[in-house]
Amino acid sequence: MITFVPVFKMWDKLSYIIIKFRLPLLIILGLVTVFMAYKAVQVTMSYNLAKVVPKDDPDMIVFEAFKEQFGEDGNIVALAIKDSAVYQVDNFRKFKYLSDEIATLEGITEVISLPAMQKMMKDTKVKKFYLEPIFPEIPDSQEKLDSMLAFALDQKFYSGQIINPENGAIMILAGIDKVYANSKKRIHLIDDIHMLGKLFTESTGIDLHYVGLPFVRAVIVVKVKREMQMFVLLSVLITGLIMLLFFRSKTAVIFPLLIIGVIVIWVLGTIVLMQYKITLLTGVIPSIIVIIGIPNSIYLLNKYHQEYNLHKDKSRAIRKVIQKIGVVTLITNATTAVGFGVLGFTDVSILKEFGIVAAINIMATFVVSIILLPSVFSYLPPPSWKHLKHLSFKPLDKILTGLDLLVHRYKYPIFFVTGVVIVLALVGLYRVKAIAFMVDDIPEDSQIKKDLYFFENNFSGIMPLEIIIDTGRPKGVHDLKNLTVIDEFEQFLQDQKYISKPVSVVSFIKAMRQAFYNNNPDWYSLPNKRDRNFILRYFNKEGEESSLLSAFVDSTNQIMRISLKVADIGSDRMDSLINNVIVPKKEEVFKDTKMKATITGTTLLFIKGNNFLVSNLKFSFLLAFFIIAIIMGMLFANLRMIIISLIPNIIPLVITAGIMGFAGIPLKPSTAIVFSIAFGISVDYAIHFLAKYRQELFSSNFFVPVAVSKALREIGPSMIYTSVVLFAGFIIFTFSDFGGTVALGFLTSTTLFISLLTNLILLPALLLAFDDGKRKKDMHPLIEQTDNVYKEEDDEEIDVEQIEVKNKTSMLD
Repeated sequence: MITFVPVFKMWDKLSYIIIKFRLPLLIILGLVTVFMAYKAVQVTMSYNLAKVVPKDDPDMIVFEAFKEQFGEDGNIVALAIKDSAVYQVDNFRKFKYLSDEIATLEGITEVISLPAMQKMMKDTKVKKFYLEPIFPEIPDSQEKLDSMLAFALDQKFYSGQIINPENGAIMILAGIDKVYANSKKRIHLIDDIHMLGKLFTESTGIDLHYVGLPFVRAVIVVKVKREMQMFVLLSVLITGLIMLLFFRSKTAVIFPLLIIGVIVIWVLGTIVLMQYKITLLTGVIPSIIVIIGIPNSIYLLNKYHQEYNLHKDKSRAIRKVIQKIGVVTLITNATTAVGFGVLGFTDVSILKEFGIVAAINIMATFVVSIILLPSVFSYLPPPSWKHLKHLSFKPLDKILTGLDLLVHRYKYPIFFVTGVVIVLALVGLYRVKAIAFMVDDIPEDSQIKKDLYFFENNFSGIMPLEIIIDTGRPKGVHDLKNLTVIDEFEQFLQDQKYISKPVSVVSFIKAMRQAFYNNNPDWYSLPNKRDRNFILRYFNKEGEESSLLSAFVDSTNQIMRISLKVADIGSDRMDSLINNVIVPKKEEVFKDTKMKATITGTTLLFIKGNNFLVSNLKFSFLLAFFIIAIIMGMLFANLRMIIISLIPNIIPLVITAGIMGFAGIPLKPSTAIVFSIAFGISVDYAIHFLAKYRQELFSSNFFVPVAVSKALREIGPSMIYTSVVLFAGFIIFTFSDFGGTVALGFLTSTTLFISLLTNLILLPALLLAFDDGKRKKDMHPLIEQTDNVYKEEDDEEIDVEQIEVKNKTSMLD
């Protein structure tokens, strides 16, 4: 004889407490929700570029020092034109007006454009240069304008920067103040620029192309906000319709959705309480909560209907739901929370916030579900025969009967087919490549991507890359030997396919020499031995009395920067360009000097950040696997059963990776995140199935085939219902405008669907082949305490008001 173990007694007592104190518990939930709603209205969007690389990383330290000295490198918005009509007098006047109006916008620090171009003039009396506009006003004569344009094109400093001398493409570069770039003001500023551009296009018929990180980030923030609302509504609508189809009861739809509504409010409240903001990742948490929270209700409602159908006692059925399903639901929510929560152990703030908020609220979903559903249904009338019809849904019965026959008769062919699929998946897995782009989440056919390609084709790109040169001593940038070495390096950079013409103090000195010789373009080069004393005298005077060079040289004239723009060619090719092309040349050029060159900038940090993200996500998956394996070990206390439970949930991940390889889907943060999340969710299938299987083992005298059949038929419907909800819920993310969200939706839904098949087919086949059903009578692992391992007739002898059970006849006797 046995005495029911403490865990069982705990859930018995909990069922009694929930029903007895249901009203106070509902009031407490209501008060907490009101508080969270108060906090939720304070939620704000994140306007900062996500920092992926840790602050103590050497490259990040260099980049922060660079920004402290020279300012942000990515706060530039560009507008470009490739249309000869812009050079007509009237259109060029309007283009100048556009440039001037942009310069007057609050938040714009400077504007560089062809109409605003300035020529450098020499003042021989004071030995310094001064700037003078090339287009003080736009002439009425086309001939005169053409002459002024020809002079402008001779200014070699601007060639390749705002003018493409080969095809006539021109652009406006506008710098944005840091305060505006990292706040909500950025959106309004970008809208104003867009409005001015639209007016220009309407009046001239000339199309403008827009690009720049502030512009892309502004578009993303607006889309994130819109999509967060859209996906919450879609997920609620879809899950509600599916629940109505399954349970055919409005109450079975309304109250589960009420639970989800409560948790969505809690999600937003949690974000505010933890002082986080809405990002591209945290923005999808409400929709994810809707999707993965509904399965709780499905299992609870399905069990409630099964229990009521068994003995037609509503109160007893409700208590049995808490007693039998409560601990299983707790464990499945815990494994799902682990899939998200492991992201909280990464060193990436955006992942950490996503993982922590999701994990907390997944566990909160369990608490709200286990209190609200039983409490509410205890007040409602018992389910009618109409509401119980789904328990004998004939099409579903046929599917489960077919699966039952399949696993019993063809378990070894199932293993063979599974092996073949795994081999094919491994072939695909070998083809997976880790690639990410700086503008990665925007659709290929979007105007943003088209404009980005326009800039790459006409100006070699817009992504910032910086090189810091430390000459080793104050005024080292005045040394002609140093400048000559730096110029050699810049010429090499300029010859690279995906890199724009460099801008640095070398460019300024060349422009000074051209100005010294009356702006003759033939003199655009570094000074020689004959004229260097004259040119550098002007340069020294300029450095002392003007801020012209302050953006490129520090106050001691020891450290300078080389600014480059590169194409968004992907993290793998960019990494190769920097480390296999630029770095070796840098070492070669500067090896015999006292100068030190350091590569930095947003582009370099993006490459490092992408690699850092992927490695962190790999770690998070391994951590999730390890923690869930420990949970399985606690549940089963049997190595063979642990392996059997994990195999059907690892295979879907391998297959998904294989699909990525064959479909050409790269491994990047938005795809790598899928694996830990999907693993945490999919393992729930195995827990529910094995919990029921272990119960049926005892009621079937440890005869494995009968236990497998009973478990498949009873828990199978809930698994299928849950899978439909999860698949339909995650697949809606494929309607996103962001590639990362699309990947999250497609890959997660695919993985979970495959996981359903492996847990309904492969898992039972593994049990039939490798589990002998033998159990030690004196050992009761946690899994045997989840669904009350005793016969139904024992229920009749349990006093539900006195939960503690003593000296009952064991079914093992």
